[in-house]
Amino acid sequence: MLDIQKFGQINPPTRLLMGPGPINADPRVLRAMSSQLIGQYDPVMTGYMNEVMALYRALYKTENQWTFLIDGTSRAGIEAILLSGIRPGDKVLVPVFGRFGHLLCEIARRCRAEVHTIEAPWGEVFDPQQIEDAIKSVKPRWLLTVQGDTSTTMLQPLEQLGEICRRHGVLFYSDATASFGGNPLETDAWGLDAVSAGLQKCLGGPSGSSPVTLSPRFEEQIRRRKCVEEGIRTADHADGDEEMIYSNYFDLGMIMDYWGPERLNHHTEATSMLFAARECARVILEEGLDNSIARHKLHGDALLAGIQGMGLEVFGDLNNRMNNVLGVVIPQGIPGEQVRQMMLNDFSIEIGTSFGPLAGKIWRIGTMGYNARKDCVMQTLVALEAVLNRLGFASKYGAGSQAAWDSYAGGQ
Repeated sequence: MLDIQKFGQINPPTRLLMGPGPINADPRVLRAMSSQLIGQYDPVMTGYMNEVMALYRALYKTENQWTFLIDGTSRAGIEAILLSGIRPGDKVLVPVFGRFGHLLCEIARRCRAEVHTIEAPWGEVFDPQQIEDAIKSVKPRWLLTVQGDTSTTMLQPLEQLGEICRRHGVLFYSDATASFGGNPLETDAWGLDAVSAGLQKCLGGPSGSSPVTLSPRFEEQIRRRKCVEEGIRTADHADGDEEMIYSNYFDLGMIMDYWGPERLNHHTEATSMLFAARECARVILEEGLDNSIARHKLHGDALLAGIQGMGLEVFGDLNNRMNNVLGVVIPQGIPGEQVRQMMLNDFSIEIGTSFGPLAGKIWRIGTMGYNARKDCVMQTLVALEAVLNRLGFASKYGAGSQAAWDSYAGGQ
């Protein structure tokens, strides 16, 4: 028999989350999440849904009508777009420069796409000409990109890719989970047909809701596809495609009907997560989107200066690094995992490791969302320097924090 007395209230330890995400949620977002629930068709609730759409249009810098939330983590947004957009047999091109490019490949294969890749060494990104050359060779229906890949801390430039895709009749998608809100992203100006993101990085919220935006061109593709679910809903178009979308939950056509004026029942909206997503967007827009991006750059630059001031090597092409995550090469002879454990156990600060070819070779330190603050950067640098000195890495005492202070003085 279960002894319920063994289960106390949830009371997690206080941590400063300075890894690649998730991060500490903004207290304003947590307060919004604690609001009482209301019915999903209550006029107040549908009003909040409309407000969410307007707020995220502003964040995505788009006029797209279909800008809304997918209930689930960031991956839910990715899967909804790919499952609804890729037809069996479609050619897709994925420029892979880190772990999350491989994720797009896996999901596209599950959609029965014909997946083609080009690959860059981890720590580098692609030149637009490389991508256009691959498009000319493959002739894909979709270009699937990652804007910011936290596994390598690199930011892929997207500005020129939309125009390339238009010239070659290719639909253009980007996963902006790790970059959205802390790095420039202009959906309409850059010609993106679909973008998905998450709350748990630069937006300063918890994981569990994925804001997406869909262009009119992509909407047209979605509407053409037939989706038949037990004879309840059938979209017949004379020029439509015959393939079924093999997901009810991630069928964007049905979700658009749910978020649209008809409010056709599809699922019960995750009310508390909608409140969180609304507050994440409201807080950033109150600050100003450009100011949010500048804040992420300010604190990311200070962290970079502090790490270099300590004599540590930074990973990857610094000209294409994300504002909000930094890769730090683990010094020779220093036990990287022990450093992370001492940071966590002795200072209650979490920093990240990495994956694949970078496993055990770099730490990943984030300055994003609510934690893109001077005190967070300074605490992390001081703690890391103390741990490294304890383990025998010689650096001038206080060099990291002094370099960060100098960076702040120059950036303000």
